[in-house]
Amino acid sequence: MVKIQPKSSFITVSLLVICGMILFMPWTAVPVQAMRKKHKRHKIAANGPTAHLFQLLDNSFGGKLDLYLLADTYSDPSNPSQQYQRVLHVTYNKDLYFGRFTIHVRSVGKMTPAQLAIYNAKQIFGFGDQDAQEFEKINPGQFGKTGDLYLCASDDLPLAASPVTPEVQEFYDTLVTRYILPKVEEKAATKS
Repeated sequence: MVKIQPKSSFITVSLLVICGMILFMPWTAVPVQAMRKKHKRHKIAANGPTAHLFQLLDNSFGGKLDLYLLADTYSDPSNPSQQYQRVLHVTYNKDLYFGRFTIHVRSVGKMTPAQLAIYNAKQIFGFGDQDAQEFEKINPGQFGKTGDLYLCASDDLPLAASPVTPEVQEFYDTLVTRYILPKVEEKAATKS
């Protein structure tokens, strides 16, 4: 024998399910809206040396870079007759968030033309005892935005977090526009 349940219990269960869904929907809507806000992309300036560099690296180098290069020479403030050469190790990996773009700066004694003919930039970078400065950038735009990091060694102490001053921003821009970007553009042109 098959028992047939009365219609009233079916209606009661259906009403309970509908009421439960109505009560549950506002709770699910809040996290979805919060997630949408969390994943919202920040607007970035399309013009700027870092934006141009990131775009070039993404389009021509598959979003990865590991580059050593020589930068400027400078005099020791305490001993102006002593000349030093800055050597850079630049990395970029678009798949990373923190440390996506880094510039490691080391100094070595000014190289002679004969030494420059024998050693490449990676070897010269290795001659430096330790990094004098390090820049870490997450997104394009002016250096010093949220998530950017500047480390600086002082005296004989190792790298430590330092404030991003206008002078630091200017030095970062100089490194990117005068040394890194031209070298990357040159490498991109030879790849084509």
